[in-house]
Amino acid sequence: MPVDTVKVRTMSSLPSASPKPLDPRVTLASIFGFWIFYIGIVSLRAAVLEFPVQEILFFRRLIVSGIGILITILFWQFIRLFDAKPLGARIGITALAAIPCALAIAATNYYFFNVYDPINLLDDAMPRQPVKHEFLKEVVELSTSRYFFLVAWAALYVALTFANHVRESERRAAAFAQAAQQAELRALRYQVNPHFLFNTLNSLSSLVITGRNREAEEMIMNLATFFRSSLSGDPTMDVPLEDEIALQQLYLAIEAVRFPNRLRVEIDLPQALAGARVPGLILQPLVENAIKHGVAQTKGEVKITIRARREADRLHILVENAGKAALRPSSDGEGIGLANVANRLNARFQGQAVMRTERPATGVFRVVLILPAESH
Repeated sequence: MPVDTVKVRTMSSLPSASPKPLDPRVTLASIFGFWIFYIGIVSLRAAVLEFPVQEILFFRRLIVSGIGILITILFWQFIRLFDAKPLGARIGITALAAIPCALAIAATNYYFFNVYDPINLLDDAMPRQPVKHEFLKEVVELSTSRYFFLVAWAALYVALTFANHVRESERRAAAFAQAAQQAELRALRYQVNPHFLFNTLNSLSSLVITGRNREAEEMIMNLATFFRSSLSGDPTMDVPLEDEIALQQLYLAIEAVRFPNRLRVEIDLPQALAGARVPGLILQPLVENAIKHGVAQTKGEVKITIRARREADRLHILVENAGKAALRPSSDGEGIGLANVANRLNARFQGQAVMRTERPATGVFRVVLILPAESH
């Protein structure tokens, strides 16, 4: 049995957008974390080397670290102004801004350990007043280590902001992709209605011209009911399979006015599948093609069958037209109808659904939709 499988491409794009700034709580936590780590390492070193007056040293270390935290926060407030700049510019600005901050921390450290009530750790005769050249020498020496300390924290900050930008970009990309998918679904859904309306108005025109006013009135009422039902729903939402088939029965009732002696309809919907979710109006182009290329092209009787069944976690929906002159849709019909269905399935299920066309026997054309079985 010849089988054609229709596969489609994803048609969505991911627009970019400016991410939100890093949560200040995360930045402050990193600053406190760095300085707490510093206090721990230096205190451990002092304990291992058995420095005297550990309690006094620890208290002064806390004061210096507290001032260091304030300076680091000011450092952060400055470099955060350039978060939107290119990475190279951010690195250069951060490297320069860290210099005065490191000097300020080093000068604070020197003051509390060498000027304010100095403690003799190595000699019994440590000068109580700093010597000018020693001050400059020690501050420069201390600032070197504090500079790399600040640069290390700044590297962490840049990494955190970059990671935040990536997360925000991913979230925005997902949101825009969803919006694009919904727009695509709406566009494909609304391609169905004008095509169906054109064919139906042609049929209605034929009835009026031939004087079949009662049939024309019945078709108008059915047409109004069909559009009221089909257009009232959200094009991006799925509907129960029983509602979708009920709409197709209404459409077939419209066409039955045109082909009263040639159209037969068979519906096979197990009760267990009545609540299965499918894209709204997904069967409309298939049923319309069955009318156009089956019933309209023969003088004999044509049977249109809509059947649903479930295999494991997949829902199979069959739409078949069988008659002596039932034909495969022409290239025009396939381009408008079948391709529309295939694109909608791809947009809705992202490659998880398949549309298959079959010709199991002479005069029989069948379309099978295979999609994930989803229910309420």
